[in-house]
Amino acid sequence: MNSAAPKPDLLLLPGMMCDERLWADVAPRLGRSATLHYGDLSRDASIPAMAARVLKGAPERFHLGGFSMGGYVAREIVATAPERVQSLILMNTSSVGSTPDDVARRRDMAALFAARPFNGLTTANLKKSVHPDRAGDAALLDHIQDMARGLGKDVFMRQLILEREDGGPSLGSIACPTLVVTCTDDLLRTVEESRTLAVGIPGARLEIIPDCGHMTPLERPDALGTLIEEWLDTCKAA
Repeated sequence: MNSAAPKPDLLLLPGMMCDERLWADVAPRLGRSATLHYGDLSRDASIPAMAARVLKGAPERFHLGGFSMGGYVAREIVATAPERVQSLILMNTSSVGSTPDDVARRRDMAALFAARPFNGLTTANLKKSVHPDRAGDAALLDHIQDMARGLGKDVFMRQLILEREDGGPSLGSIACPTLVVTCTDDLLRTVEESRTLAVGIPGARLEIIPDCGHMTPLERPDALGTLIEEWLDTCKAA
């Protein structure tokens, strides 16, 4: 009797002030077709350091999905160990780097927050992270806030001032199959930023999910799960 083929390994990276709970609603579906692994981005102060830590605990070969800030880390992983990444999934992310003004503004914000107790993300930031129609969805906003409060002030301060390099010049060097996912109503990362990724990465495929804000894994888990399942099947068949 032939045994079933082993599931592919899928390593998922969260965004700023998010953790494994970001994937809670999509994980049951993805777990049917892949063995899931979760990267921890909460312990390091730079994207290269985050990537190095994730690689130490990663399977030898894996499919890699990065959401928002995690997309920057995912691209760093591909640049560092391209032979280990079977395919890349970039969700609600960008290749835009931090400008000097961005760095200065975030450091000024960090100085203000340093003397205050951390009670989680502001209500305005929570609402901006989701589709406008879900800005009053208490359960959704509470889930996002619970992640932020659980990670705490030290993580918030590190991630607030995290600098992102301009990834545009290196997009052409990404050789693995790549899926770029964006949403029509993402107020934090635009469709145009995702289109730039898809155009810059050779052979990349762009998918746009309608009626969804930035927090795609929580807002539209079925739509995202379908895209990733179909993507893994396509990569398997290639």
